[in-house]
Order: sequence, then C-alpha cells, then structure tokens
Amino acid sequence: MHSLLIDIGLNSFLLGALSMGFAAIAMFFGRFYRRTHDRFFAFFTLAFAILALNQLTLLIMGEASEYHSWVYLIRLAAFVLILVAILDKNRR
Repeated sequence: MHSLLIDIGLNSFLLGALSMGFAAIAMFFGRFYRRTHDRFFAFFTLAFAILALNQLTLLIMGEASEYHSWVYLIRLAAFVLILVAILDKNRR
C-alpha cells in the first residue's frame, strides 16, 4: 500500500514536471515569435502549449485517462502542428 502511494505521487510529480517543461518551451518560442513575427515560432508555441495542456489534463484526470483515444488525438494535433511548421518554413 505504501509503495503504491509513492508511485502515484511520483507519477503526479513527473506529469507536473513535464507540463511545466512544455509550458516553458512554449513561452520560449512565444518570445521568439513576438520578436520576429515568424509563423514557424507561432506554430511551435501553439504545439508546445497543447502538449503542456495535455500533460496537465492527464495529471488532473488520472493515469486511466491516458488510454482514451482523445488523449492521443490531442498529441497528434500538436505533432501535426510541428510538422506543418517545418513544411511551411521550407516551402518559402
């Protein structure tokens, strides 16, 4: 029982740390977007903000929600945005 509580606490801590990391990366790219107004940075800002919200949602709803398909669709949307940013940057 005690090790289960430690595992739950550790998983919550890691999900929170991942969410914070993704949010920090989103702010990092957001700062570059405000400076350059390049759409590449806007796409990356949005993608990492979506990933941060996804991790925060997993933290709030619990690990069981990770196996729902909508969680993967949110992640897919973020990765598609990153792909669109790269393709858009190389198209010009």
